[in-house]
Amino acid sequence: MVDQTWLSVHDIVQKLGVHEQTVRRWIKSGDLTAYLLGDRAGYRIAAADLQAFMDRRRVRPPTTAARKRTA
Repeated sequence: MVDQTWLSVHDIVQKLGVHEQTVRRWIKSGDLTAYLLGDRAGYRIAAADLQAFMDRRRVRPPTTAARKRTA
C-alpha cells in the first residue's frame, strides 16, 4: 500500500467548511472518491483524491476576450 494521508468526512467538513451531508452527497454521487471501511469506521478519502476533486471544481477567471464580449 502506498503511504498517503487519509481523511474522514469530518476532516473534510472542517477543512472546507461545508455540511457533513454535502460531503456524503459528493461521495454517493461519485464526484469524490472514497473508501467505505465499515459502518463504524465510515468513509476515508485520500488527500490526493480530495485535491483532484477540488481541482475539477476550480473556477478560472474569464479570458480578456470573454470579458470584452460581456462588457
